[in-house]
Amino acid sequence: MKNIFKYIYVLMAVLLLASCDGFLDVNTDPNNPTSVSPNLILPVAQKYTANVIQCTDGGGRRMNHVGNLMMYNWSQTDGFSWYTDESKYLVTSSFYQYIFENSYSNSLKQYNLLTELDPMYDYYKAIGQIMKAYHFQLLVDFYGDVPYSEALLRGGNPAPKYDDAQGIYNDLIVQLTAAISTINNAPANVVTVGNDDIMFDGDMMEWKKFANTVKLRILTRQMSMAGRDAYIQAEFDAIVAEGSGFITSDVGVNPGYLEADEGKQNPLWNMMGTDASGTVTMNNNATCATDYILTYLQGTNDPRLNFIYEEPEDGHKGVPQGLLVYPDDYTFEYVSNIGPGILKSGAMDAIIYTLAESYLNQAEAAARSFISGSAKSLYEAGVQASFDYLGAGSASSYYGQAIPNVGWGIGDDIETIITQKWIAVNGITAEQSWFDYNRTGYPAGLPISLQASTPDRPVRLAYPSSEISANGGNVPSQPDVFSTKVFWGN
Repeated sequence: MKNIFKYIYVLMAVLLLASCDGFLDVNTDPNNPTSVSPNLILPVAQKYTANVIQCTDGGGRRMNHVGNLMMYNWSQTDGFSWYTDESKYLVTSSFYQYIFENSYSNSLKQYNLLTELDPMYDYYKAIGQIMKAYHFQLLVDFYGDVPYSEALLRGGNPAPKYDDAQGIYNDLIVQLTAAISTINNAPANVVTVGNDDIMFDGDMMEWKKFANTVKLRILTRQMSMAGRDAYIQAEFDAIVAEGSGFITSDVGVNPGYLEADEGKQNPLWNMMGTDASGTVTMNNNATCATDYILTYLQGTNDPRLNFIYEEPEDGHKGVPQGLLVYPDDYTFEYVSNIGPGILKSGAMDAIIYTLAESYLNQAEAAARSFISGSAKSLYEAGVQASFDYLGAGSASSYYGQAIPNVGWGIGDDIETIITQKWIAVNGITAEQSWFDYNRTGYPAGLPISLQASTPDRPVRLAYPSSEISANGGNVPSQPDVFSTKVFWGN
């Protein structure tokens, strides 16, 4: 019953905050009620965050989906034409364009309202700052230069300029530091945040940890760049000096998702699991493991296999991406669809940042001597966090194997970390492994689609056609989506 009321509360807030169609014109939106109480704005913004990472309530594909397809985790079963553009790497101005549009029109728009509140709402302001940084980093990682400094102005600028991607990265660290300071120096009469915060239930220490963990991701992304070591070291020193540390559990959004209520299920489950009546969705039937990922997990004796992918009666079977002529036994009954460790229930949290990624990012920082502590211990904690999320038990026997990219010290440590992160975010926040691949080239030997016309997968998304139409005077010339990496790529 509590979850029912919680979800109704969020739905009422969504209706109150319904806005017009333009996704960068937050400054010219008279229908958006800026005087709405922050406890109504916050859960709506957070629900939008879940939707743009996982998929929309209506079933639209978003960040996690494109990550799984670019990183050769998912393929399609016989009888479906679900992933035609993905198999051909047709990264055009209409390819996953809603990632850009929804980030600005939904999530960022609402979080920005929080940052404009009076000091008595400093906790809400800080949350708004942190989540804006979270979303802007994702936008940079997908697109490079994006509207930033002028994107959310409430004034007379419906056509914001594009800012330099690295400059945005630098300022995100500044904004996250400021958000932590805002929390620490909030006035005595500050309005506390409660269960309207559907991520941390108003625990401001958890918000400070999350801010540091977003910083960790930003800094990790730049570790392969020349000339950034001093900057990265100074920022890690500042995190240590601040003292709150990093997240200690998976970060998820849950407005009160319900197992079998139409329109109230977790968005990933709603799209890839079963509908409210218990009927398996077409997306579930259409989506399966690739042959490569199954062979990889089997070859390393990885117990997570049966949690990441469902095992058919006759054993695991994957489909090469881009396959055009299917054998008879490649229909959904015979292939490995998305598994029970990913699709837990309609009421599960919508994960936006895994604990496994946090530990593995820390492991890379330690391996590169940016932070103290044992890189090996952090690595093993990251692998265990992945096992824990999936329900796969103890990981010690797995990472104790003398197998490259499994056991610590068996081969290149950075490659081991990145390869394990690829597995850990599979099906959850897989866009992160795509970014890592563009940065490091790991996991090595990853195949490309059979329909690819290029020697490797794309390295970025293209600016959407809607933005080109609305803000064409500012949109940069589109970089080559196959060869022009975001600034942190190598």
